[in-house]
This record gives sequence, structure tokens and C-alpha cells, in this order.
Amino acid sequence: MSQAPRIEPLPAGLVHEPLNWLFAEHYRHRQLCQLIERVGTATLLLDEEAEEILAFLRHDMPLHVIDEEDDLFPLLRRRCQPADELDAVLGALAAEHRDDLEHARALIAVLQQALIDGQAPGHDLETRRLFTDFALHERRHIALENAVVLPIARLRLTTVDLRSLSTRLAARRGVLLDLPEEGSTP
Repeated sequence: MSQAPRIEPLPAGLVHEPLNWLFAEHYRHRQLCQLIERVGTATLLLDEEAEEILAFLRHDMPLHVIDEEDDLFPLLRRRCQPADELDAVLGALAAEHRDDLEHARALIAVLQQALIDGQAPGHDLETRRLFTDFALHERRHIALENAVVLPIARLRLTTVDLRSLSTRLAARRGVLLDLPEEGSTP
């Protein structure tokens, strides 16, 4: 009997508030981390949870990285002031994104094999460490984005920037937007 998803889906309408969307997406990444730790340390195969992790790592995580790398970070680079000292942070986060995607591929491979073999990843110490290290790293990454990047984005991004960000987030996910015309009130 299938359970409800452990990683909550985002309401499509939240895309109208792109910074809140990204914050909520970070919450979903925290849920992913809990699930990864649970599956990665279990000595019995948690196949439904493993499938949910696989779906997130294959679809949601790459989309989120694109959201930030292609849309949010470039907007911030254009709008931030030198006193914000954000360029080095964005550079470090971009490097972490590349590492995250590489580590996600490793987790995907381990989970796929676990599902084929019917063996829980938690039996092997090195594999357990792969899962727990990924979760730890991801939590630190999200904390930095929530504590530094999103507050500066709320301060610096314009209404036009936010509308553009909403449009791109929605388009990437096939969500139709009904945005008010520029100059009109929502």
C-alpha cells in the first residue's frame, strides 16, 4: 500500500512568489535529507522511500539547480551592490551545485542497485557514509542560501526581476501563469 509522499509537493500557485517558492523548495530539500538518512542507514530496504529519493534526485534537484544557476544567481549578480559581498558566495554555491549533482548521481546508482538486489544500503559503512555526508552537505548548502542569498534577493530584486523569475520557474515546470500586466495592480 503506497503512502503519501514524504517530500511535500509545492503548490503550483506559489510560483507567483518566486523567493517563497525557492524557500519552500529548500524545505523540500530538508525533507529529502531526512529521507536519505533514513534509507541510507536502514538495514532493511525501504523501497518506496528509495523510489521517492530517486524521483527527487532525477527531476526536482536538477530543476532547482537550474532555477538558481540560470535565473536567481544572474539576477543577483546584476542587482547586488559591492557591499553585499555576494559574488564569492554565489561562486561557492555554484561549485557546490556541481558537486551536489555529481554526488546525486552516485546516490542514484547505489539506490538503483539496492532496488535491483533487494539489499538495503545501510549494510555497508562506506555506503552509509555516502548517504549521511550528502544529507549533511545539502543541509549546510540550504542554510547558506536561506540565511544569505534569499534575504539579499528580497532586498535587491525588483518587481520586474521577480516577475521574470516567476515566469521562468513556471515555464520550466509547465505551469501556466496569469501575471498582471506591468503597471497594473495584482
